[in-house]
Amino acid sequence: MPTAQTPAAGRKPVAIGRMSLAQARRVALAAQGFGINRPRPDAGTSDVGPPITMRHLQRVIDTVGILQIDSVNVLSRSHYLPVFSRLGNYPRELLDRASTTPPRRLVEYWAHEASFVPPQTHRLLRWRMARAADEAWGGMARTARERADLIETVRVVIAQHGPLTAAAAERLIGDDRPRERNGEWGWNWSDVKRAIEFLFWSGELSSAGRTSQFERRYALPERVLPSDVASAPDPDPDDARRELVRIASRALGIASEKCLRDYFRLKPGEARTAIADLVAAGELIPTTVDGWNRPTYLHPEARLPRRITARALLSPFDSLVWERPRTEALWNFRLRLEIYTPAAKRVHGYYVLPFLLGDQLVGRVDLKADRAPGGGGTLLVRASWLEPGIPPEAVAPDLAEELELMAEWLGLDAVVISPVGDLAAVLARQF
Repeated sequence: MPTAQTPAAGRKPVAIGRMSLAQARRVALAAQGFGINRPRPDAGTSDVGPPITMRHLQRVIDTVGILQIDSVNVLSRSHYLPVFSRLGNYPRELLDRASTTPPRRLVEYWAHEASFVPPQTHRLLRWRMARAADEAWGGMARTARERADLIETVRVVIAQHGPLTAAAAERLIGDDRPRERNGEWGWNWSDVKRAIEFLFWSGELSSAGRTSQFERRYALPERVLPSDVASAPDPDPDDARRELVRIASRALGIASEKCLRDYFRLKPGEARTAIADLVAAGELIPTTVDGWNRPTYLHPEARLPRRITARALLSPFDSLVWERPRTEALWNFRLRLEIYTPAAKRVHGYYVLPFLLGDQLVGRVDLKADRAPGGGGTLLVRASWLEPGIPPEAVAPDLAEELELMAEWLGLDAVVISPVGDLAAVLARQF
């Protein structure tokens, strides 16, 4: 049977045509960066390796292609967590520097929701920016239509005084019209905030980073993007969408059409056209995965390690698991974000992280960083749960080490296990 690549030492070639779910899981994990060891030992060992550097972070960026941003901070801002999952106890300042210090390795835009992407990927999304008037959320588009004067004022103020937060721009502009409360997302935004967000959507403004309160600092694109990207012509939209699907395919390894389009939130018709073009060019390989009841596509350079020995706590916004049907198909793991579910109706907790052990998702924990005013604090495990059929003794020691590593990474002093969940009693005995 033909293969997708010549096997490297210790790795099996990926067979084209059909693969088992177990093979597909290993392909997916390897594509997301879980097929190699972390750059230095885990917590609990006395041997400390060389420091984690920007080179290690760049490897993660090149592998996943995108980091989703979310404002929830009960544990850590979500974009830091996928890097921790792949590198372990890395300095978060590396990621801050990559997204705030020129020449930036990451810039923010609406890619998969609000996301950090490499500058070259930002350029691939200019066709989306050009559609702002038609596709931006209602309040933003309405402000752009009805208050052209304010749009121009915002442009001038940001050009003269940026980078600025929306609140700082609002104070400079002095627009004091009452805020609307109409039920849409962004319901309490001022007109200035809507105007700024419209300009950000349309690519006329970019983000030079975020404040400690997680507010964007808006600036002109030429002050944020590397000069060669800022001055480059807009790519053909079809070419750009094909490249976005290439990035998604490389990052996913094996994927359905829905997985590929979800990575950068492409529309179904746009994704189907790009996928068909790449299949015709031999850049995507149609493949059947046993038990996955949808057409799937294999990246030609996908790797199939003989085994995966990963151990990681995964953000619910991690690109490995953010497409929920794919997570269920590959791991039979049902992941739902319960942040907006009333507490009494939550099944697993408020901010729940799946636990990856080997090539399986074996459990999940509801985590909170309870930070002390003067520094330090406690990593609270508010609930801990096993997947069906998994013995707690097979999970608890590794999970305990990973929780200790996370506490160290977050600058917390201890891990405390609450007696909630079918793993809690065995996990608590590890501390």
